[in-house]
Formats: sequence, C-alpha cells, structure tokens
Amino acid sequence: MKIAIVTDSNSGMTREEGKAFGVSILPMPFMIDEKTLFEEVDLTQAQFYQELEKGADISTSQPSPAAVTELWDGLLKDHDAVVHIPMSSGLSSSCGTAMMLAQDYEGRVQVVDNQRISVTQRQSVLDALEMAEKGFTAPQIKEKLEAVKFDSTIYITVDTLKYLKKGGRITPAAAALGTLLKIKPVLTIQGEKLDAFSKVRTMKQAKTTMMTALQKDLETRFMDPEAKETHLEIAYSQNEEAALEFKEELQARYPDADIVVAPLSLSIACHIGPGSLAVAASRKLALCAQSEAFEG
Repeated sequence: MKIAIVTDSNSGMTREEGKAFGVSILPMPFMIDEKTLFEEVDLTQAQFYQELEKGADISTSQPSPAAVTELWDGLLKDHDAVVHIPMSSGLSSSCGTAMMLAQDYEGRVQVVDNQRISVTQRQSVLDALEMAEKGFTAPQIKEKLEAVKFDSTIYITVDTLKYLKKGGRITPAAAALGTLLKIKPVLTIQGEKLDAFSKVRTMKQAKTTMMTALQKDLETRFMDPEAKETHLEIAYSQNEEAALEFKEELQARYPDADIVVAPLSLSIACHIGPGSLAVAASRKLALCAQSEAFEG
C-alpha cells in the first residue's frame, strides 16, 4: 500500500524538509493587516518577525476546506491512502475540520488527532513515515499514533507577556504586573491545552525550571531517566543562538539522547512572540517490522 503523509506547518517542518522526507506540508494562513499570507509560501520567518515588531495586526486562521481537499485529491491520484497529521484539536479547529472532510473519502484519508504540536507533532510525522515504510496500513498508523498521544510533554517560556495579553491568554492587568515585576511565565502543553506551569524572573531560572520538570517527566511518566528511549526536542522563536546553547546544556545532561532543534511555527510564535524557548519530549515508538504483527 502506498501511503501519503500530510501535516501542516504548525509542525515546524519546512517545505524543504517535507520534500526531503516525502511529506506534504499544508501551509497555515495568516491575516496581516487584513491581507492573507501563507507560512513559507509568501511569508518567511524574517518577514513575519518584522511585521510583528512593527505592531502589525496579525491573526491566525486554519486552511480552507478547499485547500485541504485539493491536496488530498492530488495525492490520492497516485497513493492508496493519506494519513493527515494536523496540530492538536485542543489548540485549533483545523483538526476537527479535517476529520469532518475525511468522512467523504471512504476511509482513504485517515486524520490523526494525537494532541501534538510543533516539535512533538513533527516527531509524529516521522513516526508515521517509518510505519508506512514498515508496511503499516493507514488505519493502523492512525491507531498507533493516537494510542500514544499522551506520551509527550512540552515546557515553554516566553520573553514578553505582550503577545499572551494580545491573544487574550492573560488579562491586561496581569500582563502589566508581570512586566513590572519582570516575570517570565513557564507554560506547559500536556495533551490538549496550553496551561501555566510556573513563574520565574530570568531566562536562566526558566531553563532550570523546564529542565527540572522534564527530568521529573522522564523519571515518572516515561520511566526513562537517561532519555535513551525518548526523543528530546528544543523549539524557539527568533533566538536560535539561545536554543543551540540550551541544546548543549540538555546534551550534557542526557548524552545518549537524540536532540532536535527547530524554530516554532509562525502560528505559534504569533501568540507568544519572539525570544521564547521550549523543551519537549516524545517517547520513541517500538515498531514491529510488518503490519501483520501490529498489536494496536
């Protein structure tokens, strides 16, 4: 069975990476001063942050149903099935829209709702590719990815409260007080929602808080304190140098871990602004060689 893997640009996977891996990337749309632009199509990371700095009115949206079905229809001309991996249904309605659209495809399109976003979503895409290569069917890939949907964790800190306030994530009063006290919140994504986790004063304290939380998750949730069977990931917004330094710290603590560093997608950066850092973990899948041995 020939299976096409689809994701959206919220995964942080670039179009260039998509071509290299054989993955189709659905670009997420933005409205900037009432003009619709698409991530990596006519809006680069640099252009986005320039607009953000200028104070442009930026909002995010979901791909149109026509854009989704046109992509699927094109892929199904030379593929038996499509596995579509959008961002978490708890953070966007694009997943629900895709699941509704897939009902018209008689099982040939499988939409995965495994509560992932950014680098953890990216890892799900890579896991789907591996399963397709090993002979898993599209329904089996969907089932496997959804069965392990809570086997990931994300901690993220922001450099400014400005964009959380703008997006309604915190009240103006809380933003003003936090700015006055120079508070940097540490947020977490555990499945469907973005929640507050801790409050610190410096980026150094934020990294320590995130590393401590990650260590606890590895020990108690993943049962893998040395991260030998866990993918570790770092994501960032317009601060690659800081992200690479954070990777060195993480690698020193977990020398046997594979660590991916990738920029946050623009639709996420829109809500948290530049200067953010995130650390994430995803449990490695234990995959058999043949779909016949699939155990769910």
